[in-house]
Amino acid sequence: MYKIGIPLAIAFLLVGCGGEKNISPKSSMFQSVHEHEAILLQDGKNKNYCCRCGMDLVKYYKTSHSATHDDTVYQYCSIHCLEDHLGEGIMLKNPKVVDVSSLKFIDSTKAYYVVGSQKSGTMSKISKYAFANEEDAKKFQAQFGGEIMDFYKALEIAKKDFKYYK
Repeated sequence: MYKIGIPLAIAFLLVGCGGEKNISPKSSMFQSVHEHEAILLQDGKNKNYCCRCGMDLVKYYKTSHSATHDDTVYQYCSIHCLEDHLGEGIMLKNPKVVDVSSLKFIDSTKAYYVVGSQKSGTMSKISKYAFANEEDAKKFQAQFGGEIMDFYKALEIAKKDFKYYK
């Protein structure tokens, strides 16, 4: 009886233990998407990786940012890595961020950021997710918490992420 009962009980426990929908099969992280859903804006052999830290841009897609410097487009895994590049005195143009709802890049300066939600952050303990419209940001906030703010305030918080190391 036990030979059949225990394996059967374990099988029932494992049924339905799949991850969330629209998450990369490589990971169960909220930040991840399927490779075909990611828009990679950089060129070259390392286009799949953050230009600052080397993290996988598909794996950390929902926190991806981009900007242009001297006609070169850079893509970052997070607002922290964008801020890190700015911290070197680089003048970046056309900052963009991934809209969590559509997975498309939008103007960072017009985005609604939800900062400090229950979803994990990228390169920070404090999460920062962006939305093209305020309604989507409010829905996310209602479900996962956090504070809604603009790009500049989110960037200020990102500057403090590693203040002890700078």
